[in-house]
Amino acid sequence: MDSGNPSSTGGETGALADGVRAWQRLLCASKAVAAAQDTRVGTTPCDVIHESGTHRLLRYRRETPAIWAEPILFCYALINRPYILDLQPDKSVVQQYLARGFDIYIIDWGAPTPDDHVLTLEHYVGFLKEAIDRIARRGDHEGIHLLGYCMGGTLSVLCAALHPGLVKSLTLLASPLDFGPKDSLLNVWTERANFDVDAFVDAQGNCPGWFLQACFQNMKPVQNLLQKNLSLAENLDDAQFLVNYFAMELWVNDNIPVAGETFRTFVKELYQENRMVRGQLRLGDQQVDLRRITCPMLLLTAKNDHLVAPSSTEGVRPHVGTRDIESIGIDAGHVGLVVGGKAHRNVWPRATAWLSERSTRLPVRTS
Repeated sequence: MDSGNPSSTGGETGALADGVRAWQRLLCASKAVAAAQDTRVGTTPCDVIHESGTHRLLRYRRETPAIWAEPILFCYALINRPYILDLQPDKSVVQQYLARGFDIYIIDWGAPTPDDHVLTLEHYVGFLKEAIDRIARRGDHEGIHLLGYCMGGTLSVLCAALHPGLVKSLTLLASPLDFGPKDSLLNVWTERANFDVDAFVDAQGNCPGWFLQACFQNMKPVQNLLQKNLSLAENLDDAQFLVNYFAMELWVNDNIPVAGETFRTFVKELYQENRMVRGQLRLGDQQVDLRRITCPMLLLTAKNDHLVAPSSTEGVRPHVGTRDIESIGIDAGHVGLVVGGKAHRNVWPRATAWLSERSTRLPVRTS
């Protein structure tokens, strides 16, 4: 018998439609498994030009001759893998700079072995300097451009301060530089009262990759452990969503440890004591003086970055010698800055243009 209540019929119809779509999504679960297995990341062709221990220096292949004389070296963090800068063809910082006409190199730090726990921050900055030297010798360059992301930006700043003549410009993405502000949970969690890094490293050797991932996930537990999985369940029938989802998941879970002595120094002398911007940091027998950095700098920050607050990157301004500093901010997160659609529409065209304005155009080749 008809109840005469129109809303009752509409509600039943809506519930039926929702149920049908739920079954359709469930039937697509096998496609999700196939998408996960078929996911490919970091697909821009490149060649290994130097290896040392676990470290590799790679050069990306160009389909056309470079336009600019100065090459650019990408320096990623010691955490996770560098292919986040070339995650997918339409979400690739590498492709943005190739399209602008640059010759591009990148460092793949590799995963430290248990015996590598002794590797220091000085070691990593030393390899970065060695990579710059090799690139410069290959093309007889007086200096190269350096792009650092996250912890790789910290390494890039240290290298530029110790060897200012080698670096023609610095592009720094979400890089922790001034560790004074407590705008991130990492700054709070690593305080001496909360974290005994000496006891941790003495017990572990290297800082385990699983430990770092757990820290990062628990900074946004609802988003990382609940919302993300719900979103997957709701989009099992969306092929493009699955491609993007599993590309990111592959990278997020591709964790590597950090060399113990480097982790110790990073926590004690940077996070806890903020020695770099205070002019108190030494690497070996060398004093790090940020005032020696006189090259142009571009600071890229993400407003919603829960790992590196914009204030940490921007805080380097009063401590460096250059006055050619520009900033570009975006309403995104730490990873969205490099893979987000908004970033690739609005940030990276501006960033690559900024660098081209500070580069030397090569003469056009004639046949």
